[in-house]
Amino acid sequence: MANISELYGAASLGETDTIYKVIQQNPRILEVVDAVPFVNTPLHTAAYAGHLEFSIEIMRLKPSFSWKLNEQGFSPIHLALQNNQHNLVRRLVEINKDLVRVKGREGVTPLHFLCQSGDDDGNITLLIDLLEACPDSIEDVNMEK
Repeated sequence: MANISELYGAASLGETDTIYKVIQQNPRILEVVDAVPFVNTPLHTAAYAGHLEFSIEIMRLKPSFSWKLNEQGFSPIHLALQNNQHNLVRRLVEINKDLVRVKGREGVTPLHFLCQSGDDDGNITLLIDLLEACPDSIEDVNMEK
């Protein structure tokens, strides 16, 4: 029977084929991960590492992973932003534009994160892309005073 560490190893290496090998051995493995309220999912791991294909495939199989916060209060899109994985963020938002509005620790959304990250061209371009994808996200507020 496949174990969870094999799934996370595949996520850290971006080995998309391994997802299905693990699922064949344990069809409920994604449910086991999803049952934990605050957890680093395989999508968190892959998004942080910038593994685009793996991220898209695991998000397609288990869409709830894209909204899940880890123990530190970050979603996969927040982790991708922390590691400057801008192309991956764009692709995830193409799949689900509402991810622009996911609230992480202290209510920080991806837009808030980009605004706090500085004004380099990459952040500004991504900020514009996210606003175009989900214009209503401009109304989201966080816990900052």
